[in-house]
Order: sequence, then C-alpha cells, then structure tokens
Amino acid sequence: MPHILIVEDEAAIADTLIFALQGEGFTTTWVSLGEAALEHQRQTPADLIILDIGLPDISGFETCKQLRRFSEVPVIFLSARDGEIDRVVGLEIGADDYVVKPFSPREVAARVRAILKRMAPRTVADVSSVLFRVDSERVQISYRGQPLSLTRHEFRLLQCLLEQPERVFSREQLLDALGVPADAGYERSIDSHIKSVRAKLRLVRADAEPIQTHRGLGYSYSPGHS
Repeated sequence: MPHILIVEDEAAIADTLIFALQGEGFTTTWVSLGEAALEHQRQTPADLIILDIGLPDISGFETCKQLRRFSEVPVIFLSARDGEIDRVVGLEIGADDYVVKPFSPREVAARVRAILKRMAPRTVADVSSVLFRVDSERVQISYRGQPLSLTRHEFRLLQCLLEQPERVFSREQLLDALGVPADAGYERSIDSHIKSVRAKLRLVRADAEPIQTHRGLGYSYSPGHS
C-alpha cells in the first residue's frame, strides 16, 4: 500500500488531502515543515510527497532541492501561485507535477495514482536489452555494461525510448512519460535532456547515435545505431 507524505502548514488543507488519499487506499503522514519532511524521508521513506511551496521554515522549492540530494521520490508541488515561471521552476528542480490552490482533493488523489503507476517497473523490449540494461528499482541504466550517470528525468526519457525501438515520440509524448504537463512550457527542455543523454552515451562509445532526431516530429531509439 503506497505511503504518501503530505507537507502542508494549513491543517484544513492537509485534512482534506488525508481524507481523499485514505479514501483511495493510500496511507498518509502529515508534517508542516520542510525540515521535518526531509528528516522523515531519510528515516521512513514515503512513496510520494505532496509538498506545499509556502512553508514556514524553508520553501518547498528549497525542500525539493535538498530532497533530490538523497532521494528520487516523486513530488507534487502545491502552490497558490499559478504563474508559468513558478511551474517551470518547480519542474526544473525535480518535481513531477504542480497543482494550484484551490484544488480538488480527488483530482490530487488521481494525480498521485497516475504518477505511482508510471513509476511502477516496466519491461524493456528485448531488442533494446542486448545493449542496455534497465534497473527500474535502482533507477539505473547500463549501456554496453557501463552504468550511466543519469538524472531522474534522463532515466525516464531513455527508458521510454528503449521500450519501443524505432517509434518516434513527440516532445509532448515524452513530457507525458516524464509526468510533466505538456502545457507547462517545458517542451524545449526535452531537447536539453536528449542532448545530455547523448553526451553520456558517447562517453561509453564515441560513435554511437542510438537516439535519432526526426525534425519536426520528435525522437526515437534506433538499435542499429547503437
């Protein structure tokens, strides 16, 4: 049964989230401070964290930054601010979703369920596993026997491409694989992630081009270029 950590300083909001999440079968813990959330995740890791940005001690942004130093747990930001820049910053520092207050607790519970479903281990196509080894539990991909140093988003991006060789994924589809809303102004960041993944693959084999660009369409994994 997945366990959800709620980090929210307003008791009324926390109560509505607890009620909705427990109604969906999740277990929950509530803390009101960022530092308490970090300590809780170190001691008893949750499966997902719902994190308010405006906390009394340190901001949710800073909490997430510190969290990413030792944990890849999925994070959903809660915020009263709905500006595009806040959404982009939140996603850039490692969040999986961004929900603006006021919100529907049932919708948040649905988003939690969707993110946890995407995080579940998936089988990579056999044709890809000849050169690549994917360890979903450890969030690790090896290429030609060498582990790649990937960020969480790079891992999900490469995993998505490997699962369906030769399929061309649009930026919007890859954003969906990352759990990032396509309307968050994040599309061009896919290009940056692809560039970084390619550079790390070339450290293993300089002439390898397993990720192909399809101009105006998107990207694909081509085993023949691995």
